[in-house]
Amino acid sequence: MKIFNVLVLCTGNSARSILGEALFNHLGKGRIRAFSAGSQPSGTVNPVALETLQKHGVPLPEVRSKSWDEFAGPDALQLDFIFTVCASAAGEACPIWPGHPATAHWGIADPAHVEPLAARRVAFETAYAELEKRIVAFLELPLETMSTAAIIEAARNIHVEASA
Repeated sequence: MKIFNVLVLCTGNSARSILGEALFNHLGKGRIRAFSAGSQPSGTVNPVALETLQKHGVPLPEVRSKSWDEFAGPDALQLDFIFTVCASAAGEACPIWPGHPATAHWGIADPAHVEPLAARRVAFETAYAELEKRIVAFLELPLETMSTAAIIEAARNIHVEASA
């Protein structure tokens, strides 16, 4: 069985991309090996992101906020798919990724700065649910037999359908 490498990108790599990494690893059940990174990593993981994952029983070993530079060098891990989950990361000039992975944008509202704390927890639950819906739909695809173009189109359609 092929194991697909997925990178979930956001600007700060503290909230949405962390949720995406954890959900891909958890729901992918060994078929997916996911990572997350940011163009301007905050250096810390939002504690409400960790709380949300724990509430849903999603394991997240060795989580840290890191730069996308770790995945862009010539010796970097070969990625199969990259998902941007915030508008700023989708619009930024990205590095040239080794292997030219399939990319798609799944915009999710930023829960990290919602106030007060009770509203932030609700915002994290919403972001979690939106990511989970998209990831489940993506994992149902026959990735092993699809072309890169078909995967990109399917990933974009998943976002549109989930946003509707």
